[in-house]
Amino acid sequence: MKAVIQRVNRASVTADGAQAGRIGAGLMVLLGVESADGPEVDTSEVAWLAQKVAQMRIFSDADGHMNLSVADVGGDILVVSQFTLFAQTKKGNRPSFINAARPDVAVPYYEEFVAELKRLTGKDIPTGVFGADMKIDMEADGPVTIIIDTRNKA
Repeated sequence: MKAVIQRVNRASVTADGAQAGRIGAGLMVLLGVESADGPEVDTSEVAWLAQKVAQMRIFSDADGHMNLSVADVGGDILVVSQFTLFAQTKKGNRPSFINAARPDVAVPYYEEFVAELKRLTGKDIPTGVFGADMKIDMEADGPVTIIIDTRNKA
């Protein structure tokens, strides 16, 4: 799994012309699941990634240092599925998405990730609509963008 987290002042996602999720200040998380993640949800991988996101200290403290987590600042988290995080671009100019998990594999990971974030933060976690054509509106803060890949834990 791979997550791209962005610190935002606000973010929202619309699917099929209807707003699916909206947050104020916090984190916008794009979550991709790789076919190598397998058909059965590895809850330890999901828990590790959700904990990393929830505890990532990328918000400024009183001295202006990135030293606080989203929980520390009372921020929100918006999660949107993003299969394109596993695009292969080595050959030609058209990306291949062969390494992205099919929905029957990806959806359980996505849902477990959202549930784990909810458990860790004690807050509702708004989401996009899995597999839909979505429009994202956000105001990046910083900008601060961090990429976390469960394959690179060591």
